[in-house]
Amino acid sequence: MFLQVCDLSVRYPGRPGAAVDSVSFGLAAGDIGVLIGPSGCGKTTLLRAIAGLEPVASGQIRLAEQVVSSAQAHVSAQERRVGMVFQDYALFPHLSVAGNVAFGLQGLPRAQRAARVAEVLALVGLSASAEQYPHQLSGGQQQRVALARALAPQPRLLLLDEPFSNLDVELRERLAHELRSILKAAGATALFVTHDQLEAFAIGDVIGVMHEGRLHQWDDAYSLYHRPTTRFVADFIGHGVFTPATLHEVDGQIVVDTPVGRLSDVSECPLPAAFEGGQCDVLLRADDIVHDDDAPVKAEIIRKAFRGSEFLYTLRLASGHQLMAHVPSHHDHTLGEWIGIRAQVDHVVTFNRA
Repeated sequence: MFLQVCDLSVRYPGRPGAAVDSVSFGLAAGDIGVLIGPSGCGKTTLLRAIAGLEPVASGQIRLAEQVVSSAQAHVSAQERRVGMVFQDYALFPHLSVAGNVAFGLQGLPRAQRAARVAEVLALVGLSASAEQYPHQLSGGQQQRVALARALAPQPRLLLLDEPFSNLDVELRERLAHELRSILKAAGATALFVTHDQLEAFAIGDVIGVMHEGRLHQWDDAYSLYHRPTTRFVADFIGHGVFTPATLHEVDGQIVVDTPVGRLSDVSECPLPAAFEGGQCDVLLRADDIVHDDDAPVKAEIIRKAFRGSEFLYTLRLASGHQLMAHVPSHHDHTLGEWIGIRAQVDHVVTFNRA
């Protein structure tokens, strides 16, 4: 692994607990990692520690097998050859786009500096804007200038702290895809911080979910969604609810009884003995619940959110249990209406009963 974070903790004087608490993960060269979690979970503190801007209380940070942070050692931020892109871009308003990108290349000969500036501006698609100034650019273009400036010195690792937070939602997801393409073309190893799941899914090869200073899971997007290892990850990623269920063995097969009906022919289901009396909580995602007018189970629509191609319905069963469902947007039912639903679950995600 090019970046290795080993049992890392960061503490601030006068504050109880650790801002980063025993975090471990690795990032391979050329990969893009993403740290995601709610505000105050420690993801930016972790990023700053990797950059060399925060001392660590315990554990280690290694870059290319070199220990750059520990309780006993600290390599300065400048010596780590780490690039950073901040939330506000921090562009120099009095310098042109080319001047901003060239700022970190002062040690190079003029011709070599100009060639590198032209190279990274072409990489981010801003060759035609080299002589413009930041105030003449859109927010998305300013973000790409900041990225070009960070890439220009060829850092060993690029760190990005919520670089799209000042942009509108539609632009952010598109730019996340563009940014991934740029970083892959540059062969960069990068670690990206965001609180937006769509950004994380669009850009990350591997994603870490943080909460209260701890890293709950470091995995690819598919596994985070379909195989969450903690209740927090299951609740934080995607749309879904935990519902009480009972595991049984019937004719040699495990079945799961839920408020929305019996689930059978499911994969990765634990044995009933894994839970006392087979009693557990099952995660039912919104895409596990199918609108079917002919289904015997009915549910009342208590909330609806229009998402363009679909509605996200919050449903309440006669038993009082709530579910969520993605329904095609031409199925425009009214609040209070009862609709037929059935569960269509390929594999079951179970947790101890809360």
